[in-house]
Amino acid sequence: MFAHNKRLQYSVHVSEGNPALANLMLEQFGGPQGELAAAMRYFTQALAEDDPGRKDMLLDIATEELSHLEVIGTIVAMLNKGAKGELAEAVDEEAELFRKLQGAGNSSHVTQVLFGGGPALINSGGQLWTSGYIDSIGEPTADLRSNIAAEARAKIVYERLINVTDDPGVKEALGFLMTREVSHQQSFEKALYSIQPNFPPGKLPPMPEFANAYVDTSQGEGEMRGSWNSDENFEYIADREAHLAMDGGDGLSSVKLQPGQKEVLKQMATRTKSDPSIDPPTGADLGSGKQ
Repeated sequence: MFAHNKRLQYSVHVSEGNPALANLMLEQFGGPQGELAAAMRYFTQALAEDDPGRKDMLLDIATEELSHLEVIGTIVAMLNKGAKGELAEAVDEEAELFRKLQGAGNSSHVTQVLFGGGPALINSGGQLWTSGYIDSIGEPTADLRSNIAAEARAKIVYERLINVTDDPGVKEALGFLMTREVSHQQSFEKALYSIQPNFPPGKLPPMPEFANAYVDTSQGEGEMRGSWNSDENFEYIADREAHLAMDGGDGLSSVKLQPGQKEVLKQMATRTKSDPSIDPPTGADLGSGKQ
């Protein structure tokens, strides 16, 4: 059960309206790295989690992400306030109003006209929010790694948003949200490494003969060696022939069919067989005048 407190987790003070900036801020409202996606990712993981510690952590962070959604949504709404009133009351001539909403590369006319300046569940490019952003798999060691990466991506987007505004109040609020992403990364890492062992993910062990093989499939200028493919850590396979049929087989495919299936397949192959001796005219030939 949830209860809402009307005070934000962090105060939002916007110096002046800026619908173009508001449009960019939507990336963290309804975008793939945004706060709604984070909240839904952690809520759904928490509901399925059987470990009491991880369940509690995921519920805490998921709920906080909703508070961040409220902060970023409030920033969007405040930045849009002036344009929202001007659009609603038609205080400018049509051309002047459109220039304000679309000038200097500003595409906020879309969000203003469609959503009235409100914080719509879209990203900055107008893409509708989708649950396809949620990539949970139900295995804690895999999901925690994904969560760490998600928080890292969100931090990078906040950095970029901070770099495109000179509004001190907006910068400060975005800096807080960015910092909380760092805190969540730390919690998820601690939770991941409290599971021993935590690699490889899942229960089944890898096939030992392939688990530490590094296959050098991109050869030529620019090849490098490091700990990620060193002889100390991996069996380095550069021979192109050794890349093929690594199982020791013939590298071909086969399937066992029932007698009836074999006969039908043979009939289909006969019916659809190509005749390499035929050189039929094509539409391209007819169109080019070649007959």
